[in-house]
Amino acid sequence: MVEGWKRLLTQSITRPEQILDKFKIDVSSLKHVVEKYPMRISKHYFDLIEKIDDPIWKQCIPSPLELQDPSGVEDPLNEEEDSPVSGFVHRYPDRVLMCVSNTCATYCRFCTRKRRVGKPVINLNRNTLLEQIRYIDGKTAVRDVLLSGGDPLLLGDEMLDFLLKRLRAVSHVEILRIGSRVPCTFPQRITPRLCRILKKYHPLYVNVHFNHPLEVTDESERACGLLADAGIPLGNQSVLLRGVNDDAEVMKDLVQKLLRMRVRPYYLFQMDLVKGTYHFRTRVETGTKIVESLVGHTSGLAVPRYVIDAPGGGGKIPVQPDYLLSIGENTVVLRNYEGKICTYPQIPLETELTPLEVPAYMDQRLQKIPKAR
Repeated sequence: MVEGWKRLLTQSITRPEQILDKFKIDVSSLKHVVEKYPMRISKHYFDLIEKIDDPIWKQCIPSPLELQDPSGVEDPLNEEEDSPVSGFVHRYPDRVLMCVSNTCATYCRFCTRKRRVGKPVINLNRNTLLEQIRYIDGKTAVRDVLLSGGDPLLLGDEMLDFLLKRLRAVSHVEILRIGSRVPCTFPQRITPRLCRILKKYHPLYVNVHFNHPLEVTDESERACGLLADAGIPLGNQSVLLRGVNDDAEVMKDLVQKLLRMRVRPYYLFQMDLVKGTYHFRTRVETGTKIVESLVGHTSGLAVPRYVIDAPGGGGKIPVQPDYLLSIGENTVVLRNYEGKICTYPQIPLETELTPLEVPAYMDQRLQKIPKAR
């Protein structure tokens, strides 16, 4: 018997002509885009589109701009060079990324792996995945494994159970993580049975992917609730996208809605330099201003870490507003969320005072600290 979510997946939109059932547009130019970059939109996500060119439309409907990118590279993060075995990335000393699926419920037009999602570039069969696990087994420094793709949660329950069981059997693997967009684009996939399987392999974390408040629906809240009730900590990764969420109020609305459904905002990514995505890119100042608009104006739990995944495989680099203005021998000068300047006294260098002299020294320094201005 075919599971219900698998039947629903067969209703996905995979051809531009299917858009015409809801929107009257000229799809002729989109056919050339789909030949290079495949199209798939779950019915759930397609139904979220309210009008042509709205934030949901931009994320999932192919655009001729994808073939007019004046810059960008197919593999901006140099994943292929950091791949010791097929479908695998080992960049950081203690953690690795396993690509376990070539497909997603919805193909995001801004995807970092746009070069291969929806295409059989790598045959991610059981033997390939076992080869990845054997590599992990031989690297005792690896303590953290991230399952990615495509979308790992589009694997069947039995295959996910098999993979997680094999990984949990590796003695030095402490943490398992799954990166998935299905709680947003195809929440019907999150079932009680799936959650019972995932619950067996704690500590296990799931990073979801919401970019806009319109994506937070009753169905996605139900899906995230099932995962959270299974004891799975949930973090959200957003990508900063021009015309989608490059607005302070939009992002504030999103992060507050995420917290209400027990999802902690984790990363806000600057757009990677992916070929075919130039029209989504913003300036970096846009991201820092959005973070600045959140700090002090909403809960710290709601403020994601703004990062650039450096081109060429440099890894994730935090980029934050300038709150630290200077560090001196005796004083640190800071700027708070209101723009007020504050000072913080440094403890003395170890060679300057004996331990008995430090309390009196610090008391004297504290008396000289001016109020924030």
